[in-house]
Amino acid sequence: MTKLSIIVPVYNVEKYIRPCIESIFKQGLNENDYEVIIVNDGSKDQSMEVIQDIIEEHNNIIVINQDNLSLSVARNNGIAIAKGEYILMPDSDDLLIENSLSPLLKKALETKADMVTADYVSMSSEEIEKIKENPVKQIAEPIFEESTGQQMYIDFYLPYKAYVWRILFRRDFLLDNHLKFYPGIASQDIPFTHECYLKAGLCLKTSWRLNIYRIRYDSTSFPGNFSRKKAKDYCMAITLSWALKDMKNIPPQLSYILKDKVFMSYKSLLQKLCYVFKKNSDRVAVLKELKQTCPSLKFSHGIIQKTHTYLFRTWPHLYIILMMVIKHLKWGSN
Repeated sequence: MTKLSIIVPVYNVEKYIRPCIESIFKQGLNENDYEVIIVNDGSKDQSMEVIQDIIEEHNNIIVINQDNLSLSVARNNGIAIAKGEYILMPDSDDLLIENSLSPLLKKALETKADMVTADYVSMSSEEIEKIKENPVKQIAEPIFEESTGQQMYIDFYLPYKAYVWRILFRRDFLLDNHLKFYPGIASQDIPFTHECYLKAGLCLKTSWRLNIYRIRYDSTSFPGNFSRKKAKDYCMAITLSWALKDMKNIPPQLSYILKDKVFMSYKSLLQKLCYVFKKNSDRVAVLKELKQTCPSLKFSHGIIQKTHTYLFRTWPHLYIILMMVIKHLKWGSN
């Protein structure tokens, strides 16, 4: 039986993909117990060529070649053919910490948890180069906190840390609940993880570190690279998350908390608009797009949320001016 499927979407990451794939084979796992599904999302560089020898060396690697359809579609296509009891989806420019995966998989298989969420460490490419001689060490043996998905959502979940690459998912949990990534948008992790926690049964959380998150200033996910396209995608992520408040059988308390967590994403969008975009017209245009995409969006928990909602819905131009004034006042006080 295949215990684990590791799905790695690949798109134009020739500088980073080899260390990522190499790290998968430094986990002390029997190769008969897991498969590695590499989804080539129409790469135009040498990403696949630089790992061709690794592919030929291992019998447990499966390659899917597709047109450039997006990270979310690549993950969905990987999940569709996965045979493992559990699924891990590392990003192709990150690494797994050596021998970090085995204890997480063991605990997952023992408990049949729907989700096992681990910790990670962030490093620049320069720092990653330095650890080749001195690999990252774990502080102690993993200690697991058990809870329901909904309770974990209440106590732990933060939309701005909605990283699927740090989570082991039970494959049947994803399939039985028809959990898929929304195709074609950045920030697809946000609505996906919202829904996963809301629908999960037993979940485990640990401070055991699984990943090395590579800090890339040229990455599409770097805040300074926020664009109109990414803003539009972020609006869709907010819209999809907001729609979950109407999910069947969701308790009123959980719906209340979900709205607060979506408000976190909304504030993150507003911050990106104010700090990255240069033109007020672009900032206002994004707010109008969000209003069109999610006409029911209305935050009402307290005076701050109500004020944001009123300005967002009624006076977007004035709203942006006020936010920019606040931004400059903050800068001036530093």
